[in-house]
Amino acid sequence: MPVSRERFIAAMRLHAAAVTLVASSFKGHKAGLTATAVCSVSADPPQLLVCVHRSAEANAVIRASRCFSVNVLAAHQRRLADRFAGRLGHTGAARFAEGRWGSLVTGAPVLEEARAVFDCLLSTSLEAGTHTIFIGSVEAVRVNPALEPLVYHEGAYGLVAELPV
Repeated sequence: MPVSRERFIAAMRLHAAAVTLVASSFKGHKAGLTATAVCSVSADPPQLLVCVHRSAEANAVIRASRCFSVNVLAAHQRRLADRFAGRLGHTGAARFAEGRWGSLVTGAPVLEEARAVFDCLLSTSLEAGTHTIFIGSVEAVRVNPALEPLVYHEGAYGLVAELPV
C-alpha cells in the first residue's frame, strides 16, 4: 500500500532543514521562493540541487535564465523567509523589495546579508512528481559563518543549538 500524501508530509516535517531563498532573474524579471528542498550533489565539481514546484513563478524564470542562486538565511531573517513563501502576500519582484540584493557571477539575484550564497548555472533539470529538480554548477560562493542559521522543523522556524558534551 503506498504512503499517503498526509503521512509523507507528517514524516518530512520531522526533518529539520536550513531555510533558503532560491532566486533567479530573466530580462529584468525577478522571481524567488523559500525552499528547504536543497542539498549538495557533488564537491568536485561543486554542484547542488533545488526542488521547485512546477507551478511556481521561479520555475519558469530559472528555465529561461538558466541560472539561480541559493541564499542560506540567518536566524534574524524569518520575515524574509515568510515574504518569499508568500505568507505576507508578496509575489514576483515585490518579494525583492526587502533586503539588499546584488549579483555575483551569473546575474542571479543574491541576498547580500545571507549566511551563505551559492550562485549557480543550470546544468540539468528533471521532472519528479509536482516538482522540477534543478541541478546547478556552483560558479561562486559567499559566506558569513558568524551569523546563526535559520532552520525549519515541524512547521516552525527554529535555531541550531549545540548538544552538551
